[in-house]
Amino acid sequence: MSRETFDRELQALQDRVISLGSQVSAMLMDSVLFLKTRDMKGSREIIKTDHKVNEMRYAIEEEVLALIALRQPAAIDLRTLAAILEIAGELERIGDYAKGIGKINLLIGEETLIKPIIDLPIMAQKVQSMLDRVLEAFIDRDIEAARAIPKDDDEIDDFYKQVYTELAALIMAKPSRLEQANYLLWAAHNLERSGDRVINLCERIIFTVTGKLEEID
Repeated sequence: MSRETFDRELQALQDRVISLGSQVSAMLMDSVLFLKTRDMKGSREIIKTDHKVNEMRYAIEEEVLALIALRQPAAIDLRTLAAILEIAGELERIGDYAKGIGKINLLIGEETLIKPIIDLPIMAQKVQSMLDRVLEAFIDRDIEAARAIPKDDDEIDDFYKQVYTELAALIMAKPSRLEQANYLLWAAHNLERSGDRVINLCERIIFTVTGKLEEID
């Protein structure tokens, strides 16, 4: 396989990663929207879409392994291919979190929400922004952007703590709200964990470019 052919294959893989990222980003935003608007049909579609995300991830993995076997890439190329595997896996996990929020909406069912869904859409938007930027940083090999993105996760953590505090107060005032409060906290937790997954990707980008492991707090 010539270098030119390898570069084309690598570019095609990166394009597939961006496509997977776009799919997952839309899933996450939609899952929260459907919870807020109590759209059960939409939540069922989110759950179905997760199967497509899984298939996209596995297809990327197969192509990466095939390239490694055929090309026997040098260190920098091998790190890039390893990063693609890592990114695909983390994106698939974020898709799982979106699916989880879809399931939460179905579990709550026809019950009236115990609190307005205000913080969760903001958390989802922040995760989406982080995700969009980390994918751009990967394509551009921009390690400074990769180091800057995790700062936004602090805001997501703050929103999660706020949701936890509000839900705890609602349970204290009326213990019968416990079950739904747990569901809503689960949804917030899924968004908080999605932000953590993006940080993992930032660390992977830095390693891909520098060859050095760098843990970002």
